[in-house]
Amino acid sequence: MSGIYVHVPFCKQACHYCDFHFSTSMALKTDLVQAMVRELELRQDYLQGQEVGTIYFGGGTPSLLSQQELQLLLATIRRIYKVSEEVEITLEANPDDLSPGKLQELRAAGVNRLSIGLQSFHEPHLRLMNRAHTATESINSVKDAQAAGFDNITVDLIYGIPAPDHAIWQQDLGTLFSLGVQHVSCYALTIEPDTALGRWSKKGKFRPAEDEYTAEQFEILLQQMQQHGFVQYEISNFCQPGYESRHNSNYWRGVHYLGIGPSAHSFNGHSRQHNIAHNKKYIDGLQQQGLAPFEREELTLADQANDYLLTTLRTIWGSDLEKLKQEYTYDVAATHPAYLQELEQKGLAHVIDNVLYLTDKGKLLADQITMDLLLEETEKA
Repeated sequence: MSGIYVHVPFCKQACHYCDFHFSTSMALKTDLVQAMVRELELRQDYLQGQEVGTIYFGGGTPSLLSQQELQLLLATIRRIYKVSEEVEITLEANPDDLSPGKLQELRAAGVNRLSIGLQSFHEPHLRLMNRAHTATESINSVKDAQAAGFDNITVDLIYGIPAPDHAIWQQDLGTLFSLGVQHVSCYALTIEPDTALGRWSKKGKFRPAEDEYTAEQFEILLQQMQQHGFVQYEISNFCQPGYESRHNSNYWRGVHYLGIGPSAHSFNGHSRQHNIAHNKKYIDGLQQQGLAPFEREELTLADQANDYLLTTLRTIWGSDLEKLKQEYTYDVAATHPAYLQELEQKGLAHVIDNVLYLTDKGKLLADQITMDLLLEETEKA
């Protein structure tokens, strides 16, 4: 089944670590929703009639949509696309938006999976990141969502935030497990240049955590998740058995998806496409030219092989070396025999039934291992 991603590029305020496309002005929100409806109509052939199994509202902050705006977008999708009766509909939300009334609106609109951006339960860390909510609101948002009937809840946490030791991270994890959510996404704090933290770091006003410190917190995370029965099915994603994100799993498995809205990406197996990351130009393009300004990249077999490695090696399912060989003509075992043996000897990865899996130790070096295995330009020729 295919998926549809809807990018809602609005936020109440800018988080100090975020470099996603968004605006803190709501002036264009009504026009943008209408433009997204138009894009859904114009791109109805992109998925070639495939049934839609997942719909994901990301951002930005999709919980800033009104009930009417959300219902309009979902009704448009259902009108134009073949939507599965068992569709997973995820909406990202900030804790401060999730009043009991708002939660009932989301349920009524058809949202059946809630993704809550908690990031931390420690007030100084929330202030450092310029989050709009408090630690109390974080806890209450989850409890209120559960009381409203949501039984598929995922939350985000950030680790690697500088601190004297790991006590705050341990406390955050303890609070997390006490809430009884089904899914957790955990990301290391990344300092991007064009963010407040990036600028402060450049000026010496903020000192990021050392890599070793962040790696230690990742190891604590793995230990705690295992102890509490969570499955690490992707490097940054953990779930109770059976609660994997179907939408994100589709990305990692190469399933086709349509991206709607400014900066949204689409993939149909042989090309990638991304819309312009500019709200006004996106709206004008749909209103005046009947299309969203975009760029497209046609994928060679080598590109597809690299995409497959980049996504699958991060997952519990591993990279099928036979598939790489048969479908993308890339024989990893033949081109990197010594490297694969080195990974095995160092306890970083192993090959079972011709599938390459990273170990817990290897997951700490996942980016480097993947880069080492990617096809280089000379090999692509």
